[in-house]
Amino acid sequence: MCGICGIYNLTGAPVERERLGRMNDTLIHRGPDGAGLFVDGAVGLGHRRLAIIDLHTGEQPMATDDGRLQVVFNGEIYNFRELKQELEAHGHRFRTHSDTEVILHGYRQWGEAVVDRLRGMFAIALWDAPNRTLLLVRDRLGKKPLYYHFDGSRMVFGSEMKALLTDETLPRTLDPAAVDAYCSFGYVPSPMSIFKEIRKLPPAHLAVVSSGGLSLRRYWDLDMNREPEEVPEARALAELREVFDEAVRLRMISDVPLGAFLSGGVDSSAVVASMSLQGGAPVRTAAIGFAEKRFNELEYAEVVARRYGAEHHEFVVRPEALEIIDRLVWHFDEPFADSSAVPTWYVSQMARQRVTVALSGDGGDETFAGYTRRYAMTRFEDGLRRKIPASLRTGLLGPLARIYPRADFLPRPLRLKGFLTNLSLPLEQAYFRDMSFYCKPEAKALLYTPEFTAQVGASRAEAVLGAHFARNRNPDPVSRAQYVDIHSYLPEDILVKVDRMSMAHSLEVRAPILDHKVLEFAARLPSTQKLRGEQSKYIFKKMNEDRLPADILYRKKQGFSVPLDEWLRGELRELAHDSLFNGGLDGLFNGTHVRRLWDAHQSGREHNGTPLWGLLMFSRWRRRFGG
Repeated sequence: MCGICGIYNLTGAPVERERLGRMNDTLIHRGPDGAGLFVDGAVGLGHRRLAIIDLHTGEQPMATDDGRLQVVFNGEIYNFRELKQELEAHGHRFRTHSDTEVILHGYRQWGEAVVDRLRGMFAIALWDAPNRTLLLVRDRLGKKPLYYHFDGSRMVFGSEMKALLTDETLPRTLDPAAVDAYCSFGYVPSPMSIFKEIRKLPPAHLAVVSSGGLSLRRYWDLDMNREPEEVPEARALAELREVFDEAVRLRMISDVPLGAFLSGGVDSSAVVASMSLQGGAPVRTAAIGFAEKRFNELEYAEVVARRYGAEHHEFVVRPEALEIIDRLVWHFDEPFADSSAVPTWYVSQMARQRVTVALSGDGGDETFAGYTRRYAMTRFEDGLRRKIPASLRTGLLGPLARIYPRADFLPRPLRLKGFLTNLSLPLEQAYFRDMSFYCKPEAKALLYTPEFTAQVGASRAEAVLGAHFARNRNPDPVSRAQYVDIHSYLPEDILVKVDRMSMAHSLEVRAPILDHKVLEFAARLPSTQKLRGEQSKYIFKKMNEDRLPADILYRKKQGFSVPLDEWLRGELRELAHDSLFNGGLDGLFNGTHVRRLWDAHQSGREHNGTPLWGLLMFSRWRRRFGG
């Protein structure tokens, strides 16, 4: 794992080595083991190294023997040994044992098509000197980040936005559409960034920069449009076990100490079980809990650790731990409101004291339909939607929903206002409402100032998910919802959180469930083999019945959440009040409405921890980065 950056001046102006060095230095937390720069006239590449594979000869930037190709990359190529053998059969000769060199020779052999053969997580920048072409690539799911600024005359890029912001001449214009999306989702989705002048290369995309300008293309997508295969359960279980264990095995290749996150949930427990059964020393595991019992899963993590003889360590997050808020803001670069970043910071910090690489269970919910209430309700609502005439849904249920009182304190099936609203809408719009965790569409008129409402204009966050729905026409509502989550919530929230919080501690995190071969296998199955009735992750849990106890597999899903409501009424109250009412939201958000949210929360009349946290994090970000 590493950090990369670079500059390509299409005007031919020489790259300033000092400027490139400043960009590179901002990424030292991503790669504390070494730094490298390549400058040749109008192009420059920078690299910060966290040494994982081939510790002594894997330095970057790396070049071919003739110097015609130069590459920097962040991540890991798990099938590099197989690719190396294939390339050697074509006559290629290697100087190192690193996966980096495989990218160079692969590009020489197959051109851009090399990306189709890579199995891993990566952000790659490759300079093709003979063709005066810069190639930028991001992995299929967006595990590794890549920001860029392109104005027609120069390309500037980096693993994190802060590398680009070392250039004080680069404009920083707040993007109203990005703020609007943040207010819905709690993150800024690709390809937008919070600033108009900076973009994110989307997952599974390849960018080519040449004298002809910038061109982007998608090189992979998860096929969930086709008719699912009716695979007999016994065969599906055997195939899933084979591809999952292979994904775990590939991610255990490391020349440095390796361990795992262990939450006590199904996914991380399954990863630890697979690691343990594949032999070697006891797995080093790290777990995070809370003093508040309803948020704490440490007892379940201990059950799995004992079963497999893991070398287990725990940490309890308390409200005073929130002193790190401004450090989170600095590492995320953009507003980011997922409060589980706090425990992710601490589990990464704890793991890094013992290992350099940790495997995680990320992606199980998206891959195997683990969000029971969301997916089950989507299926239920869609079934009713098909039975009720559209005129009745929009003409009667919509108006009823508008006059029905909010009841956010009740379980979702009992929130009649939201239920009626969803039934009155098409699936795409209803799902957007469900995913608007921080501010429902109808509440934005109250939250935004009139001036900011005008700036947002016709751009709407709903279009972000709408674009993903448009690419997937599967008639099954669960499959469509999964597809959207895999292209939005997973890469833009979960994977951003894990990358930034682990890299803050120079820790590499690998997610075997998100191996694209595991995803492609799961995508072939009908949704009923993933969500059976209200039993989520059916096939994945069934596969693990001989590996994990029933109370790990089949207890009610708890999730990786934080006691925000309590903290905002307690130890976090003073900091939150200062953040919300001392100017950080001015010009964008209606102070009267923010005060109403705050007062209702403090009195206990409403539980507004989630939207208040989102506003708090935006305010802290704005103070740090401007905009």
